[in-house]
Amino acid sequence: MKKIALFAFNGDPLCFVHVLLNALDMDEKGVIVKVIIEGSAVTLIGPLAQEDHTFHHLYQSCLDKGLIDCVCQACSYKLGSLEEAKRQNLRLCHDMSGHPSMSSYLQQGFEVITF
Repeated sequence: MKKIALFAFNGDPLCFVHVLLNALDMDEKGVIVKVIIEGSAVTLIGPLAQEDHTFHHLYQSCLDKGLIDCVCQACSYKLGSLEEAKRQNLRLCHDMSGHPSMSSYLQQGFEVITF
């Protein structure tokens, strides 16, 4: 079975929505998919959790399906979204100097795609 790790770095909601859409599409098609939220994308977790956000339903669907694997601990700390990540019970990744390690996903057989 194909395994894909989607690393989302871009904090532009119009870019991030494509990560969510692709994750849901791949999941529907039987791909094992994990979303890793990194860089300025960590600032989106608070707004996306709000029910009135345009893309909330997509974010919530990814959460409900367990597709959001983790949030970068270093970036969320630096950009002020660490407490929000904890509030949402999102796993914090920090295995590479405080950031998620792509190599750990590669070692698990995931193909890495960055956004």
